Amino acid sequence: MHDELIAQAQAWLTEDPDPDTRTELARLIDARDHAELAARFSGTLQFGTAGLRGELGAGPMRMNRSVVIRAAAGLAAYLKKQGHDNGLVVIGYDARHKSYDFAQDTAAVMTGAGLRAAVLPRPLPTPVLAFAIRHLGAVAGVEVTASHNPPRDNGYKVYLGDGSQIVPPADIDIAAEIAAVPSLTTVRRPTEGWDTLDDSVLHAYLARTDAVLSEGSPRTARTVYTAMHGVGKDVLLAAFARAGFPEPVLVAEQADPDPEFPTVAFPNPEEPGAMDLAYATARAAGTAPDLIIANDPDADRCAVAVQDGADWRMLRGDEVGALLAAHLVRRGATGTFAESIVSSSLLGRIAGKAGLPHVETLTGFKWIARAEGLRYGYEEALGYCVDPDGVRDKDGITAALLITELASQLKEEGRTLLDLLDDLAVEHGLHATDQLSVRVEDLSLIAAAMRRLREQPPTALAGLPITRTDDLTKGTAELPPTDGLRYTLDGARVIVRPSGTEPKLKCYLEVVIPVGSHEDLPGARARATSLLEAIKRDLSAAAGI
Repeated sequence: MHDELIAQAQAWLTEDPDPDTRTELARLIDARDHAELAARFSGTLQFGTAGLRGELGAGPMRMNRSVVIRAAAGLAAYLKKQGHDNGLVVIGYDARHKSYDFAQDTAAVMTGAGLRAAVLPRPLPTPVLAFAIRHLGAVAGVEVTASHNPPRDNGYKVYLGDGSQIVPPADIDIAAEIAAVPSLTTVRRPTEGWDTLDDSVLHAYLARTDAVLSEGSPRTARTVYTAMHGVGKDVLLAAFARAGFPEPVLVAEQADPDPEFPTVAFPNPEEPGAMDLAYATARAAGTAPDLIIANDPDADRCAVAVQDGADWRMLRGDEVGALLAAHLVRRGATGTFAESIVSSSLLGRIAGKAGLPHVETLTGFKWIARAEGLRYGYEEALGYCVDPDGVRDKDGITAALLITELASQLKEEGRTLLDLLDDLAVEHGLHATDQLSVRVEDLSLIAAAMRRLREQPPTALAGLPITRTDDLTKGTAELPPTDGLRYTLDGARVIVRPSGTEPKLKCYLEVVIPVGSHEDLPGARARATSLLEAIKRDLSAAAGI
């Protein structure tokens, strides 16, 4: 067994084009570190609708140049079988470790396969890549990013020519082509022949951002901005300058790209502590800001924080999603409002009252972006698509512009984002959401929790009877199959699913409390908080987590 493992590692080593991972793997072989080698060679990173994402390192279970070259070769073979023999593939990348190398390898493989390749000029936000695909008429796009994952990770996100991320069966077909690559020696990788784009695509994207704002709208809201050590700063500042907003105050410690993400445990605005420096910057600002804007490291997500009493708090993704929807309705937007099934049902109420179509999809913008007639889409994980004709994906830059326009408009009326949230609660009922998220080292714990819930389903949570249980693996009339459970309760809803991009079990909770007037809001909020805590407690016990 050990000899076979060493032989496997040595065979991989002979093909590995990266001196860093060659050194790393050679050291493991020399040390005969069987446990670590087994972890690296226990299988292969699986290519799915999220593409690839994993820890950097040597071996087929890690993100490295060998794995990326195989993935690119599989994608190229798939595209050619789809009839795109001379099609253009545009490639973007973030500022993580190895992102530039993975982008260059992808361009080389595409060129070697007879496709045309073009690489964005430097690390740029994922939405710029999503925009570039349609702007340049590409047949596919690749973004090298691990988004908001820890520093040790990287990833590989694939889009097709419509500018949307892949969905089944494309992922299965691409995975089959990757598996069919016999050896890296069979993959042609010329050292030139692809284009490195200039800034014209970025300029076209920035020109497009103007379209999300209303002509002549107020532009007075003051912001504090953090790029979370990612690639958002320059593009967001340029977009805000074009729009005529006051220049954001930067969170200096997090403004520039740094693949080590030194000030945060996880570079995700939703994680505890990630926004602390932004709050400190806001408190220290000479003129009190109206809101804090945060992007995740590849700037496709947008977090918003507001002053609530004496301190600052981050709005939930569902709150921002409702605010943007209400703003668009007030501006007379038409078209479909879409959201993922784990997002708040408040969007449906807002769209329904405005007489607009409303659609729920599976989790992820790969599904939301495909809603027919899409005008606006969001998901609770801080993702918002406010300009689907420009970027058919979540876009943290245009979302930041739109929420700042709304804050400016409210400021002119002597009101705040929190005031508008109160109005929405009185109009549609208080929709309070929360999440129970459990990160694990051992993925089998997630499978065990899902199995326990299916074999011993709860009948009530927080004293509320479960009136309906949907096992989403079977699919519904509206939704394709996915690994998840949905519980409908009297005045509440719970969805449980494994994360598609991180080793987490995620449980999404929502309670809806009728509200008669603004005076009733404190009591409704207290009731909602109590119910959400009780649901969390009971669900945790039922799942054994």
